Order: sequence, then C-alpha cells, then structure tokens
Amino acid sequence: MKDRRIAITGANGYVGTQIVQALAREAQFILALDIRQPAEEKRQPGVTYLISDIRDPGLANLLKENRIDTVVHLASIVTPGKESRREFEYSVDVDGTRNALDACVHAGVQQIIISSSGAAYGYHADQPDWLKESDPVRGNYEFAYSWHKRLVEEMLTEYRKSHPQLKQCVFRIGTVLGKTVNNQITALFEKRVMVAIQGSKSPFVFIWDQDLVDIFLMAIQEKKAGIFNVAGDGALTIFEIAKRLNKPVISIPPFVLKAALFVLKLFGLTRYGPEQIDFLRYRPVLLNHALKDQFGYTPKKTSADVFEYWKQSKVPATLGASASK
Repeated sequence: MKDRRIAITGANGYVGTQIVQALAREAQFILALDIRQPAEEKRQPGVTYLISDIRDPGLANLLKENRIDTVVHLASIVTPGKESRREFEYSVDVDGTRNALDACVHAGVQQIIISSSGAAYGYHADQPDWLKESDPVRGNYEFAYSWHKRLVEEMLTEYRKSHPQLKQCVFRIGTVLGKTVNNQITALFEKRVMVAIQGSKSPFVFIWDQDLVDIFLMAIQEKKAGIFNVAGDGALTIFEIAKRLNKPVISIPPFVLKAALFVLKLFGLTRYGPEQIDFLRYRPVLLNHALKDQFGYTPKKTSADVFEYWKQSKVPATLGASASK
C-alpha cells in the first residue's frame, strides 16, 4: 500500500479518524478532508489535513493536483442536529456524493470506496428476515438518511454503467459499535427502560469498529470492487439486548406509540414523529455471506460479541441498572 495516494472525505468523523490512523502507517500519501480540523491529539504525522466541503466544485482539482488514486468517501449526515434541515442534509448526502464521483472521474481516480448503510434497504414490513445485496434498496422517504442512501445507491448504479473505469466498493454497514461510540442507537440502549413495539422483535446487527477499519484497509490494499453488507454474524433482538443490560422492557402497541409521538411532536417535546416506530419495528437485518465468501473477510466479533464489548466499556451508571440491584 506504500505506493497509494488516498483521499478520505469525512476524515474527522468517528470511523474516519480511525481509518486515517490506520492508513498513516501504511499509505504513501493521505489527504484527510473534512469541514473542520481535528483536535491536535488526533492528528497523525505525515497526513495532510485540509478543510474541505464535499460539495465544493474545486474538489476535482484538489484530487488531481495531489495525484489521488483512491478515495474513501465517508462524508454524510448520520445524526442531524436539532436545527438541521432536510434540504441541507440532501445537499451533503446526495449532492456531495455526486460531486465526489464527478471529481473522481475528472481527476482519473482509480477506486472509490463508499460507506453506504443497511438503512438503504429501508424499514419495511415485507422485507425478508435476512437481507442480501441482491435485495432491492428502497429506503424510506420519511427517514432522510435512509432515503438519501437509496438515492446515492441509485446514483452509484448509474456511474458504474457510465464510468466503469472508476472501480466502486460499496459497503452497506450495520450499526457500528466500539468503546467510544455514541449515536442514536446507543442512546436507545442507555435509557433506563427499553421500549419495544408489540409484535416485533426489533433485531439489531452490529459491526465492531476495528473490524470495519480492517475491511476498509483490505478494500484499499486489494483494490476490491462490489457491494457488500457489513455486519458481524448473527443478530440480537431488543429483548435479548434488554436482558443483557438487565433492564425492563415495555412492549407498546404500535397505534399507542404512534399517537403518543404525534402529540409529543405537536407540542415540541420530541423531534421524532409517529413514522419513527418503523425504525424499531422493521429493522434491516444484514446477511454477511458475501463479505465472507466474496470479499474475503470474516468479522472477528459477532453481533453478540461486539455488543458485550461495548457494554463492558460503559460505566454501570450510564447503562442504568447495575448488576447488584
């Protein structure tokens, strides 16, 4: 990998920071792009850090001037802030990806590795228990992130046809867990009472952050192409998760939760509306056979393993009830 010249968008995010750290020991040249500079203690020697917006039309020239041959595209808005607007999220997630693809084509980049998501499949009542890469990517319009990932995947399909010289490696990633992960999923687990939707097991698949970093490095090293679900073996239902956390579960009928969310959102007491119950009710559960058999990587931790690893990294007070209670 010493002859590779790599640019990473969203380089200062949770996953990006770890990929940059790992690549700093391997690659000839690394260009870390983000809308903000990293904290001094997170900067890696030999890495070029630049403030760059993924939507900037100057991205093509930046890649060309630095003779970039590989782009790792991580930039997206996974968890919007309270003041975020959908139009802005679209401009980053969808328009930003289009700009990155155009820049790669203009600059003669050989490979782009893209972090998609299991959310691209959407949250639907009729989806199979285990989703394969050949299953349709449908998203959900009411979930901006899920819908944008669908639009991005459709865009990637078009570019594979119109620009086959740009090799694509697309990862549909499950919920990432590690020692310091904090996101909307872990926020659910840190509540004192777990909420379940009556009639649904709400299964979750997890990927260890260090497995994810190794997968990205392998994609670069071996110049991989294709579409791959990224998750550890197996899944945990909301009830299994609650048991592991020693927490009670309240199963709420869908119509009751919908009504409650409607009222709470109406009065500005929550940012989540009644459509959010599908986020728990119809979880996309990712089958990882292609990752293991075609890509060639078997995650070191199963979904259950990495959940336990994450749980052990948290202080008991954060997760609620302690084992002594």
